Amino acid sequence: MSNDTSDTDPIPQSSDVTEPLRRALGERYLTYALSTIMNRALPDARDGLKPVHRRILFAMRELKLNSTGGFRKSAKISGDVMGNYHPHGDAAIYDAMARLAQDFNVRYPLVDGQGNFGNIDGDNPAAARYTEARMTAAAEALMEGLTENAVDYRPNYDGTLEEPVVFPAAFPNLLANGSSGIAVGMATNIPPHNLHELIDACLHLIKTPDARDETLLNYIPGPDFPTGGVIVEPKENIAEAYRTGRGSFRLRSKWEIEDLGRGQWQIVVTEIPYQVQKSKLIEKLAEIIQIKKVPLLADVRDESAEDIRVVLEPRAKTVDPEVLMGMLFRNSDLETRFSLNMNVLIDGLVPKVCSIKEVLRAFLDHRQQVLIRRTQHRVEKIDHRLEVLDGFIIAFLHLDRVIDIIRYDDTPKPALTTEDWALDHVRATSDKDYVSPIGVITDAEIALTEVQAEAILNMRLRSLRRLEELELIAERDALRAERAGLIEILGSVELQWDKIAEQLRETRKQFGRSSPGGARRTQFAEAGEIVEVPFEAMIEKEPITVVCSKMGWVRAMTGHIDLTRELKFKDGDEARFVFHAETTDRLLVFGANGRFYTVTAANLPGGRGMGEPLRLMIDLPNDVEILDIIIHKPGMRLLVASTEGNGFIVPEDDVLAQTRTGKQVLNVGSARALVCKRVNGDSMAVVGENRKVLVFSLDELPEMARGKGVRLQRYKDGGLSDAITFQLADGLSWLDPAGRTRTQTDLDEWIGKRASAGRMAPRGFPRDNKFT
Repeated sequence: MSNDTSDTDPIPQSSDVTEPLRRALGERYLTYALSTIMNRALPDARDGLKPVHRRILFAMRELKLNSTGGFRKSAKISGDVMGNYHPHGDAAIYDAMARLAQDFNVRYPLVDGQGNFGNIDGDNPAAARYTEARMTAAAEALMEGLTENAVDYRPNYDGTLEEPVVFPAAFPNLLANGSSGIAVGMATNIPPHNLHELIDACLHLIKTPDARDETLLNYIPGPDFPTGGVIVEPKENIAEAYRTGRGSFRLRSKWEIEDLGRGQWQIVVTEIPYQVQKSKLIEKLAEIIQIKKVPLLADVRDESAEDIRVVLEPRAKTVDPEVLMGMLFRNSDLETRFSLNMNVLIDGLVPKVCSIKEVLRAFLDHRQQVLIRRTQHRVEKIDHRLEVLDGFIIAFLHLDRVIDIIRYDDTPKPALTTEDWALDHVRATSDKDYVSPIGVITDAEIALTEVQAEAILNMRLRSLRRLEELELIAERDALRAERAGLIEILGSVELQWDKIAEQLRETRKQFGRSSPGGARRTQFAEAGEIVEVPFEAMIEKEPITVVCSKMGWVRAMTGHIDLTRELKFKDGDEARFVFHAETTDRLLVFGANGRFYTVTAANLPGGRGMGEPLRLMIDLPNDVEILDIIIHKPGMRLLVASTEGNGFIVPEDDVLAQTRTGKQVLNVGSARALVCKRVNGDSMAVVGENRKVLVFSLDELPEMARGKGVRLQRYKDGGLSDAITFQLADGLSWLDPAGRTRTQTDLDEWIGKRASAGRMAPRGFPRDNKFT
């Protein structure tokens, strides 16, 4: 092996190639990212399709599944797509094809499905072997011109066939049907629109190329979802979203009030937001009723058949329908927000977030290229036909000689392509040029080209009977006139746009407002203000007695009963918390883990039985003790402390929890929470397990929303036993062993700074070290 150490790279001696890991990973990941962006996730701005959709439709075209023809098994279609154009799983291909057939997902379906292709409830389509499909007229419009060299073709994945790079697209399918996808580092989400409005905007853009985005909103006011609904997004927000390519739209269900007579009524939802599964919506509404999150709603029923009909029953006929729906819009998918991210491939190569004008411009520029290519293709076809017609005319004038050559000449084609074969016949007829019923045929016009000779030789004998001279001339003149018009179009940009506008008007006539399903489905309305109804106003206020046992079984007994009355509990259980409340109250449950949980008194089980475990109503772990249950009083403050002697003051409004999991307020670490008492007075007293008492000013204690708190008292051993707030001028009170209230007014001996050790408790202080 050579030991040359020159500047040239050594020749690898094996198939192994070494390179830095960073560069290797970077290059490979970039390749993967580009492949995902261009060949999978992002649609093309020209035809609005991703490669999988384009290949599905092209394969259906190859199978001749026209909109007026028969159906074929979906398994056959997905199999052809997978075998010829799209080497991915057949399940993914079938799912993509099924979506193109779902009229609740696609505004203008491109596949006409026969069988179970899923429904708005979220049910999956039947297996591919059970369903059948064919193209729709809209899909055919997207592919109109494929046989006329309108677009480029590329080899398929194994090089045996060819597939179109893009479809000619007779309408702006990207905006008409929308698109969504997630690539690497980017995503797209485009809502469907009304095709009639899109074409109106395109015609305006043709007439006024420098039109502003705001002007286009006069033609395209917003999305048009296949499931209808009502858009309540302000116009200025819609304009900004279309201008920047990013934004969102608030979409609400469409509803109406149905009179049941005698003052009774119910709400009927007839349209639900786009991409909301009806079954999950019903489940969410049922859950709202169960947990009484919207107490104004009593029941929900799904009476849908072919159309959507979801019935909402109010709790009382005096309920305001607007208030009820406003609360449901806020707490369920009866109102959703559809995000707009117009990230598309420009010319199939460059991903870009476009405005609505840029997307329409990309479509129109594509239509111009398609028109030019189709026109050039037609001119070439006309030129070929004119050449053949000229040959037919010459052959017709010298029919006998042509027949003789074909009959007796061993090589008739070369004989026909020479000038001399008909000269004798011409000169024998006249010393001048031969005069036919259609004009003069000169010597120079007699020579045939190879194309003309081939056409004459391939002509059937029976065609000679119908091959009349005048008909040939009429066809030739018509083609020449058509060719002149086409050449004029190719040479004039203005005529090209006139032709494109004419094609768009024809498409609008076929798929516009007057066609079946072409009218706008999504309406617009003002959102209005949602009336904030106080929680207490939704519930009828009634007195109750809350009873919670030591084992955590809770119930609400009707009325304010005697708190000393003997109550029944399960064997081995006894009363722990018993207090008077109202049905409109919210209860704060404080656990030993330092979390506050919120329970609505109106949601507590009745008092006829033993109640229900409180842990089923809130997510309180089984090993966490319930320290206290108090009635929430807005504006008040709470003292919370742990067994380590750390604590702080927290506003009571800050501990309200919105979910079953509660709100973590006191961070306890390895310790546990111990004290939760409402703050009253200007001073605080704490007592440790060592029976030392410390009194200090409440100003030394911070007010926090969450945390571990500060040190209340210093201990050598043990921890905190109890803490209380009080008015220093009134003295410190406690219950002695005999149950009598004792008050210590002279507290100078125990007053100190926060976090000091304190002094031994006064004579007569309870042995359990508790103030109350």
